[in-house]
Amino acid sequence: MDDISALLALADRMLWVTALVSAPVLLASLAVGLVIGIVQAATSVNEQTLTFVPKLAVIALVLVLLGGSMMTLIADYTQDIFAQIATTGQQTQASR
Repeated sequence: MDDISALLALADRMLWVTALVSAPVLLASLAVGLVIGIVQAATSVNEQTLTFVPKLAVIALVLVLLGGSMMTLIADYTQDIFAQIATTGQQTQASR
């Protein structure tokens, strides 16, 4: 039962890490898209490509600013997964 709870804890943390890593990019893209959509509605400019370039620029800026912390989160989680695998393997060897 302990292995199952450890696996569920890792899966729960995986979902949180995924949300933390993807949220800044998605929120920035959403905000820029909303602002550009409001401007397009106010000015009656219906150009599809107009939203693409600013979103791309903002996403690149967010990744430059927060990419290091995102990678740190992913690296820490990966190290925890491998540590958990090693611990589970040692427990399995000891129980034999």
